[in-house]
Amino acid sequence: QVQLVESGGGLVQAGGSLRLSCAASRRTFITYAVGWFRQAPGKEREFVAAMSQSGTRASYADSVKGRFTISRDNDKISVHLQMNALKPEDTAVYYCAAGQTWYTDALKTDQNEYDYWGQGTQVTVPS
Repeated sequence: QVQLVESGGGLVQAGGSLRLSCAASRRTFITYAVGWFRQAPGKEREFVAAMSQSGTRASYADSVKGRFTISRDNDKISVHLQMNALKPEDTAVYYCAAGQTWYTDALKTDQNEYDYWGQGTQVTVPS
C-alpha cells in the first residue's frame, strides 16, 4: 500500500500560479507511473497530466498543455504539478495518482490504470 498526500492548493487569481505537491509514503512509489487528475463541481474526474516511471516522458490534457508541468522527485518520493496562467475553468479538486507498471516509459492517462490515489486538494480560480 502507498499513501499519497497532496498539498499546495488554494485560491489564486486568474493568470496566477500554483505548485501542487504529492508526497508518497513508500519508496516503491519510484517504480510507479504517476499522474494528476481533477474534478470540477458537477463534472466527472478528468485527466490532467501523467509522467512515466523513468521521468523521461510526460503527457498533458489539451486544456493544460503549455501551462502545466508535471515533474517527479524520486529522492523525495514525490510528484509535482506546476500550474501557470491559471484560468477559472481550472477550478477543481486535484488528485495525484500512482500506478504500478512494468514499463519504465509507460504513460497512464486513464484513471482506471491507477492503483493509488490521494485525498485531493482544492484549487480555486475566481472568475
